[in-house]
Amino acid sequence: MDNRLNEIRRKIRFLRSEMLSAEGTIRQQINRDEDCAEASMQLMAMRVVMLGLIGERNRLGGEERLLDVDERLKLDCRAAGRGPLKGPRDRRVR
Repeated sequence: MDNRLNEIRRKIRFLRSEMLSAEGTIRQQINRDEDCAEASMQLMAMRVVMLGLIGERNRLGGEERLLDVDERLKLDCRAAGRGPLKGPRDRRVR
């Protein structure tokens, strides 16, 4: 089951990157006043596949809770190995 869950997560990561690429293509086509219907239909099809993969991942117990704004702001995103700054930080002692 763990291998299946990892495979689904890998597919989701790949599909996300493909969706971002398709969105970029759509933006370029819109900026050039071109027809973006085909790329938009492909993106919508990718979203359907993504929903299926997310549902399957959740059924296998791989559900990932999304953080709300307050929780994300409270996260400590600093590097773990970062020590104190080198050099004097206080007044110089004479």
